Amino acid sequence: MPRTRNVPYTRKRRKKWLKAAKGYWGARHKLYKTARVAVMKAWVSAYRERKRKKRVFRSLWITRISAALQDEDMKYSQFIHALKKHNIELDRKTLAAIAYSHPDEFSDLVQLCKS
Repeated sequence: MPRTRNVPYTRKRRKKWLKAAKGYWGARHKLYKTARVAVMKAWVSAYRERKRKKRVFRSLWITRISAALQDEDMKYSQFIHALKKHNIELDRKTLAAIAYSHPDEFSDLVQLCKS
């Protein structure tokens, strides 16, 4: 019995991987096997980095807040504790934005926390 092949579906599947590898360098966007491995690795990296991005940005915000607090002679942990004690519910992203773009308002907030 002759071997049957499903050429249209195979071509479609391979073109799907090559399309996903569009823009890759060298053989990674031309050869099916190489492109498939490169795309799978890229997807794994993208998934991992989407999770990591949240940690990276939170640490950036904390660093910016800490840098702004050094001028006010206050530690980050003391500042966050004082905010919670005064029932001020601002997240770290907002606090970092205020500290970065509006330092005067941020210093007012720090003075409020010190009192």
